[in-house]
Amino acid sequence: MRRYSEAVKADVRRLMTPPHRQSVARISQELGIHVVTLHNWRKAWRLQGEVVPASEKDPEGWGATDKFTVVLETAGLNAKELSGYCQDRGFYPEYLGC
Repeated sequence: MRRYSEAVKADVRRLMTPPHRQSVARISQELGIHVVTLHNWRKAWRLQGEVVPASEKDPEGWGATDKFTVVLETAGLNAKELSGYCQDRGFYPEYLGC
């Protein structure tokens, strides 16, 4: 099995998250990483509590798990910090029901 550097994994995570939200198939094609490997990475990141949506849908289409993770990550932020957090990830605070 081929090993990938943490830098490659970080690039993949960035491509999967907003605002990029590229599909696993597209990332696989572009980077030459098998789709099963990408799905395993995404699953591991999600289990670690990272916000890596299960699909490339806009945040409006996210499941409860993704929204809950974001709510937990942003619970202690003031309005300005929350706005910056959401802007960095390519969505509006309203998507979270805030």
